[in-house]
Amino acid sequence: MIKVLSMMKRKDGMTLDEFRHWLTREHVKLSREIPGLERFVVNVPDVDSPENPFDAVNELYFKDEAAMKAAFGSPEGQASGADALANISGRSRLVTTEYKLI
Repeated sequence: MIKVLSMMKRKDGMTLDEFRHWLTREHVKLSREIPGLERFVVNVPDVDSPENPFDAVNELYFKDEAAMKAAFGSPEGQASGADALANISGRSRLVTTEYKLI
């Protein structure tokens, strides 16, 4: 299992509530269509603070690296990525293997 952590900062002028709504109500509709995406979890801070380096940390799960690459390269993955870029000012991605320790 491959997990991609996508850390996002909302675009300038967007409130945290607007960002949360976009991510959990609008963007997720596109994410649901991405082939090979097995699980999608979003984490948004409860309190807005200029000290938060990110406004969301998203977890995207794929069977393996090939499935991840196919998903991001698909038309649905491209549409989801374009929607994200239209609503964020920055994003960092980290491809990981999850180790459940407790």
